[in-house]
Amino acid sequence: MPAEIALLRLVAQRLAGPSWPDPAAAVRHLLALQGQDAAGVVRSIALRTTERSTAAVLAAYDAGTVVRSWPMRGTLHAVPAEDLGWMLALMTARPRAAAERRRADLGLDEAAVRTAGRTAARVLPARGLPRAELLAAFAAAGLPTGAGRGYHLITELAQRGVLCLGPSDGGEQRFVLVDRWVTTPRDLTGEAALAELAFRFMTSHGPATEADLARWSGLPLGQVRTGLAAAGDRLAVAEVAGARHWLDPALPDLLAAHRRRARAVHLLPGFDELVLGYADRTATVPAEMAGRIAPGGNGVFRPTVVRRGVVVGTWTRTRSGVDVTPFEPLPASAAAELDAAVRALP
Repeated sequence: MPAEIALLRLVAQRLAGPSWPDPAAAVRHLLALQGQDAAGVVRSIALRTTERSTAAVLAAYDAGTVVRSWPMRGTLHAVPAEDLGWMLALMTARPRAAAERRRADLGLDEAAVRTAGRTAARVLPARGLPRAELLAAFAAAGLPTGAGRGYHLITELAQRGVLCLGPSDGGEQRFVLVDRWVTTPRDLTGEAALAELAFRFMTSHGPATEADLARWSGLPLGQVRTGLAAAGDRLAVAEVAGARHWLDPALPDLLAAHRRRARAVHLLPGFDELVLGYADRTATVPAEMAGRIAPGGNGVFRPTVVRRGVVVGTWTRTRSGVDVTPFEPLPASAAAELDAAVRALP
């Protein structure tokens, strides 16, 4: 059954089966994708689209339909621009509380954060500024930015909904003011926001458990359960090894229609949601292989080779193409699948 879960998740995330027509649609489906690796998340989004174009993803940044910010767990994610506000309000309480405890150690206080906010509002033009120029503006306003202080001020302002990463400029996203850049924010609060979160996570990441959603969102189990209850019969429920898994009711038929493609080889960026999007990753990443995709447990995840829904190796780009390092020798039948996966890379 773990093998079936792995394949179902792969199709749910649209790494196999019908792709999304554009990057904005792909991001809306997943709701959030790990975004701390700027180039990696661009490829992760592109892999789920029909054109598989990284240029189209950058165009979505430029158009304001997709942004990057810190909506949960104090971690950068790519999210739909219109969903950023309610996601910040719902999921940033815990990381902001932890950051507030850290603030004194950095020699900062609430007055410093307010000064940073006023400075950002004054200096950021409509299409924003690169990080270095924003930090220079903070320094000119008398705010220390070294030793992590600048990063703290930026993430705190982002989690307060003041700024986010918007248009790209030479490959680097610029910081913009949310109230100017996000033109059509959705207004979701309370149980409606929890239901939206639960429904979109389970339809894009399922089959998944309440523990998976709690870990992904950073919310306590009580709120996760409220959201799942509010999502109601829009989700299917399956019992696997004594644990309840929620999923899109249409997903089993979707896998049946695209099983051959799901079982083929896929090359994923290092921080892809298929690997990182779950509390229990063992359906896709066997426990004995976890250390080989994140050596030393340092939080840096290597790009992965997935076959039959399971991580079977890692890969890197080279001047001549792609260098694959399988954990064990791949069967001869995988050669054509691997070639196709290389050609499909954005």
